[in-house]
Amino acid sequence: MTSLDDVDTRILQVLRGDGRISNADLAAAVGLSPSACLRRMRQLERSGVIRGYTALINRPGPDDRLVVLTQITLDRQTEEFLNRFEAAARRCPEVTDCYLMTGMADYLLKIEVRNAADYERLHKEVLSRLPGVARIQSSFAIRTVVSSRPAGL
Repeated sequence: MTSLDDVDTRILQVLRGDGRISNADLAAAVGLSPSACLRRMRQLERSGVIRGYTALINRPGPDDRLVVLTQITLDRQTEEFLNRFEAAARRCPEVTDCYLMTGMADYLLKIEVRNAADYERLHKEVLSRLPGVARIQSSFAIRTVVSSRPAGL
């Protein structure tokens, strides 16, 4: 991985707030010429520091969706079981993030649903049927305190 200096760090901070900022505006925000800024951005992309760009989508329905953090423990931790579980988790649209973990649970999933009844349906019809699931433990988020998403998104 590339070692980051203060300018690279500022570029990344500005991009996290607005991934569609023009190169000219980005350069002005970090104190570089546009050509120097573009060279640094391209180097950050080539080195894998910037893995890609994405759009944050507002989902239809109420603004406040229920966030559920769910720990999943598998029957076995073989490569086959892990691969099957991960493939199934990727196909579940309510799973917004999935992490392979150390500790008591094998996976931590961030799930977004409309309400508790919607989560109950998901638990019965999807989560409990994922390949190799031995135990499911869920916690409901009360409110977001810190998020990597820019304010208002």
